Amino acid sequence: MAKTSKTEFIITGALIAAAYAGLTYLSNIFSLAYGPIQLRVSEMLTILPVFTPAAIPGLTVGCFIANIGSFNLLDMIFGTSATLIAALLTYFLRGIKLKGLPLLAALPPVLVNAIVIGAEINWFFLPEGASLWGFIISGCQVGVSQLVVCYILGMPFYLVVKKYKIFERAKKS
Repeated sequence: MAKTSKTEFIITGALIAAAYAGLTYLSNIFSLAYGPIQLRVSEMLTILPVFTPAAIPGLTVGCFIANIGSFNLLDMIFGTSATLIAALLTYFLRGIKLKGLPLLAALPPVLVNAIVIGAEINWFFLPEGASLWGFIISGCQVGVSQLVVCYILGMPFYLVVKKYKIFERAKKS
């Protein structure tokens, strides 16, 4: 991929942030954006660091904006941090492909969110208080939700982005 200018980087990141926040709010219309079972359509975008490093700040800022809708400061902090970590790991795993698909690169959002958001739910939101079983159950709920979106929506999204070369610059004549 060709190097992008600073302006392109910022615009790309901003568009990704807007898409992530908008798709999360759309998911919230169906009560799927917040809580232990989150089927945020926006999580399919977590594959974008495979294509561009601008997706790292884009996803992070988008997640922060989206998590404002949870009206929960802890979610804004932990959810945003989890997204940043997952985006960085996805970027670093971008070159590993299995049968042409970045299957490992799609895994960090699943694992990081299962651990971080599972812990957040366990420590701060379970009525019976924090416990190992509470963490395991919360982590599994978040992880399975993420797995569904990142792979069932994320892989077809990856193929569309790749096919149409959405993040490649037009060749100059």
